[in-house]
Amino acid sequence: MEVIADEQLVPSPAIRFNTLLPLFSFEPAIVKKNGLIMKNKHYARVLFLLISLLLTSMQRSAAQRTQIRGFADISTFYQKGKINFGFGEEDLFITSEITQRLSFLGETIFKYSPDSPTDFNISIERIILKYNYWGNHSVLIGKHHTPINYWNDTYHHGKVFFPTVDRPLLFAEGFIPLHTTGISLQGQNLGRLRFGYNAMLGNGLGSGDAEDNNMFKSVTLAVHVKPSDGLRLGASLYHDVISKGSTIQNHTTGINTIALSRINQDIMTASVYYNDSIFSKKFELLVESSMAVNKSDSLGAQRALASYAYAGLRITDKVIPYVRVDDIRYSNKEVYFLDNNTRSFVGGVRYELSYLAVFKLEYQHVKTRMYNNSDNIIFQVAVGF
Repeated sequence: MEVIADEQLVPSPAIRFNTLLPLFSFEPAIVKKNGLIMKNKHYARVLFLLISLLLTSMQRSAAQRTQIRGFADISTFYQKGKINFGFGEEDLFITSEITQRLSFLGETIFKYSPDSPTDFNISIERIILKYNYWGNHSVLIGKHHTPINYWNDTYHHGKVFFPTVDRPLLFAEGFIPLHTTGISLQGQNLGRLRFGYNAMLGNGLGSGDAEDNNMFKSVTLAVHVKPSDGLRLGASLYHDVISKGSTIQNHTTGINTIALSRINQDIMTASVYYNDSIFSKKFELLVESSMAVNKSDSLGAQRALASYAYAGLRITDKVIPYVRVDDIRYSNKEVYFLDNNTRSFVGGVRYELSYLAVFKLEYQHVKTRMYNNSDNIIFQVAVGF
């Protein structure tokens, strides 16, 4: 849905007509030509038409263009011998072109929460002001999706665009920082390789959206190239200093992690995205791997590795069978993450009724070190509107 902001402040055509009407008489005008008095009844009408067209064009050029979109998903899943129905998230997604160079993006989520008196919570996921200061270079300020990997930088919360029912396990396990409140420099589609970059400075882990909990700032550096259509290669580095006692909240699962000592954290990520035609079929591939190095004074550097690989094959215009495997491994002396090695297999089929209406049927098997294995069958309907 597209609306024009502040349209109540801009006169309607009817108001402009009634305002200008007294200024122009539609009686024949009296002019002199070759010494004779002549009547010309067309001048006032032509002048009125020109001014009306000018005001209309000024209104359109000055008006703020705002788009309001929504996304939602509902699932049915079979687990432990019973069938369940569940509501996922409702995503309110707003974009606005304030001027030719200044734009706004806002994303707010309404989701189920058993701890809420109304059973639902409201979460502001993104608020970003973007200023395009030169060419394809921009500065962004606000609450961002941390551009640490392809998935987090590309997909918002509308699951209609997800290739699978849900995000990879490294999101659910709180392995990467999903959001950063701060400032970012961004470049897109530069040169022959369509080079892109993000350089972000913001509040670190354990901080809120309004203030940082220590004097240190998180730093994210990310680069990617798109040498051909359908191919994107990316890499990133995330650095932060986590204060002792910081509580890290994971909005995906509700799991909280508490830092028992001061930790220097570095996360290095590599990603490959491919979507092209093979034997007249569309093949989809997304592989990402993140290695986190957590350093403490007592136990030194501990490494953890989280990876996933997704592959899909478009056998018709609407039907795409797919698989995804996830693997997360931690050090035995992990100082920050919960030491719970996890593996999963996902297999399913996606039916795209349209680009804003998608059905997914998926089988999930999850194996963890600390908990019992789980098997789920999920049917999801995801829409955009």
